[in-house]
Amino acid sequence: MFQSLQVSGTLALAPTIVLGVAALLVLVVDSIDPDSSRPTLLAGLSVGGALVALVATGVVLVTNAGQAVDLFGGQLVVDGMSLFFTLIFTSVTALVCLASYDYLAGQRYKAEYYSLVLLAATGMSLMAAANSLATIFVSLELASLPSYALVAFLKGNRGSVEAGLKYFLIGALSSAVFVYGISLVYGVTGHLSLPAIAEALQGGVDEGLVGVLGIGVLMIIGGFAYKTASVPFHFWAPEAYEGAPAPISAFLSSASKAAGFVIAFRAFTVAFPQGALGGVDWVLTFQILALVTMTLGNFAAATQENVKRMLAYSSIGHAGYVLIALAALTGNADTALVLGAGMIHLVVYGFMNTGAFLFIALAEYWGVGRTFEDYNGLGSKAPVASVAMTVFLFNLAGLPIGAGFLSKYFLLLGAVSGATVGTLILAAALIVNSALSLFYYSRIVKALWFEEAAGEFAIDGYPTGLYAAIVAAAVVTVLLLPALGFFSDTAFEAAATMVGA
Repeated sequence: MFQSLQVSGTLALAPTIVLGVAALLVLVVDSIDPDSSRPTLLAGLSVGGALVALVATGVVLVTNAGQAVDLFGGQLVVDGMSLFFTLIFTSVTALVCLASYDYLAGQRYKAEYYSLVLLAATGMSLMAAANSLATIFVSLELASLPSYALVAFLKGNRGSVEAGLKYFLIGALSSAVFVYGISLVYGVTGHLSLPAIAEALQGGVDEGLVGVLGIGVLMIIGGFAYKTASVPFHFWAPEAYEGAPAPISAFLSSASKAAGFVIAFRAFTVAFPQGALGGVDWVLTFQILALVTMTLGNFAAATQENVKRMLAYSSIGHAGYVLIALAALTGNADTALVLGAGMIHLVVYGFMNTGAFLFIALAEYWGVGRTFEDYNGLGSKAPVASVAMTVFLFNLAGLPIGAGFLSKYFLLLGAVSGATVGTLILAAALIVNSALSLFYYSRIVKALWFEEAAGEFAIDGYPTGLYAAIVAAAVVTVLLLPALGFFSDTAFEAAATMVGA
């Protein structure tokens, strides 16, 4: 039965369909009784929809057995990579919706909030399966437009509205750059399908069009850089993450970042094979981006006094780490290892970074300030959540207490396997920047456990949804250390299929 469903495509698209239906169902339930926000029912439908999509993703991943399913004439392809990333999207969505139950207490428009989160996740799952520059752009907009509204959700908060406006304006600019790059590539190759572009490029590019192709590829890289908060399109991230509701900051910095990387992985491994672009060296471009992004992100994070902005700049640093997955795809590299390492880091990052931002949401729920000093002594008031936060931070730094250590280790192996001066520099930069990150992550740990509170403050209750989401993220982060073998095998197999290894 599973096999027949797989062939028809019904089961292959099940996770995306479930997320879209859940978003509509939330709005329908709210429209039946618009005067009642029904917070428990709305949150339950949202979390349940994300969990059903997560299970559906696992079922498709098992039944597909590594086989790709082409849909709509090859515009979408459901394969190991798309399903692997959909696991990230659905997991983060479930955690964010669960945590939002308490965070949204007293807020209006709860149904719209949950529906926008689910619609953004729907767009991300389509991004993972997009096999054409056209479907990539459409799914990118489906994921982005709800995100703009979510950042500005706190209408009474000037910072939230301002962050949403800045995010929208920069997003509109980057979309224009991205779609213009698509038009240039289409003008040179005559195709939008990724495999068709690769086939056209393999036949050779007219010497007079090499410059046009190069500009088009660079503009497409710029679009990806915006979505992943990479330099030079990173400056929206600190503003958006600080102004947005903390659960949305978690959603954007984890799920949205992973969505940007999955389309970059697919586009540059499928559509733009190395050596076929007439001198356009996108690997070198990604090497420069990776080095600058991880270094700028970590040094900027080390200078912050606001915890939320520190995590925002930290997420930029991690974007630089994952860029190694593209920057190390040299002729000498183990391409399956390199690309798979980036995928593994993103799945671990999805839990540890989401958990860290949800801890910020918990602090905001209690009315704790946003500076490091405001967190002084919080460990004695909320030991369980503070232990979880310590786990997240040490894993983000790469200490061997969870899967964050192994995911960075795989990235280091991938960089070294490139065996070029550029990749070896990236490996050294990964080590140096990880050591630097331990400095600023430790500042929070020190504040939680070793500093005395500046004044008395009372914790007003222990919100069930937020606590459950934080503890769940911490448990998964730790358990992924022994269980990473399953995910690593899946990632390496999907990566090998993508690069034809």
